[in-house]
Amino acid sequence: MADEIAEAPAAFLRAALQPAPAVPPSWRAAYTVARGSSDAAAAILAYEFMRETGRPVTSLPPSIFSLGEGVALDDVLLLLISQSGASEDLVRSARGARARGAHVVALTNVEGSPVEQEAQATLPIGAGPELAVPATKTVVGAVGAGMALLAGLVPDYAPRATESARAVARLGGLTHPRFTALRNALESAGSVYVIGRDTGFGAAQEIALKLKECAALHAEAYSASEVLHGPLQLATEGLTVLLLDTDAPGTSRSLATAEARFSDLDATVLRVAPSDVGAGDLTPAAAAALLLCLLYPVVHAVALARGHDPDAPETLSKVTRTT
Repeated sequence: MADEIAEAPAAFLRAALQPAPAVPPSWRAAYTVARGSSDAAAAILAYEFMRETGRPVTSLPPSIFSLGEGVALDDVLLLLISQSGASEDLVRSARGARARGAHVVALTNVEGSPVEQEAQATLPIGAGPELAVPATKTVVGAVGAGMALLAGLVPDYAPRATESARAVARLGGLTHPRFTALRNALESAGSVYVIGRDTGFGAAQEIALKLKECAALHAEAYSASEVLHGPLQLATEGLTVLLLDTDAPGTSRSLATAEARFSDLDATVLRVAPSDVGAGDLTPAAAAALLLCLLYPVVHAVALARGHDPDAPETLSKVTRTT
């Protein structure tokens, strides 16, 4: 896992700079279909696509197709993300969505996978073999591949995506300046809230998942707005809060509000941002990808400190076959 984390920034750059397949210009909305870490990457991309295209993008449960008959998807772009491209529910989703009118674009890390064979277009993640059970470089690579697709759809976005991808490649291998403090706080935590906003919420979903699967640490992801409703009450019982800030002005203000509320309740509050390593003016999706690159080593260290093998969590396998 450590080696694959180190490869993530370069994988992101390769994926983000690749040429994008043609997409019918008539699409009126987009859906993402994914599970696990791929779904976190999809959440990051959904915010980026909506901002740049002005069209709605949301997640569609794979069970709509694997357990049901699907839904009408005329004039819809369907972005299906799967590291292996082998899970049966995702294969059925690609096949069913195409039959119901969607233009299916598959992002996978395995060339010629069953999911790719059902799609009209493919965009390789291209991260190379990933042997550790927890996905890292393929998640970051999926975000990069999605940015490449968006750059093909929105020409004005392309130069910003390219510049941001190069910044992530340059800075993503750095050790966060508060690495030790982050590791120590998470190692001793009982429960963790990982909080973000916009693309940072997608990154929060991924880091919360990684803390669970690598370190057996209970962690939940929340939007900085949503967490101030019922979930805030848990802070009265002792809580560690990790805030993922993409440095976008609106999201940073929202995170500052959440930070103040949790601090007032004596929660242990940690905040991480791309600016911590000197990054500035990234696209929000690239900022989220950089946050993942900076935090994956922290999660790896926390897992080892808590006595777990992050390469092979005992209850998990690399390819999760669901229906």
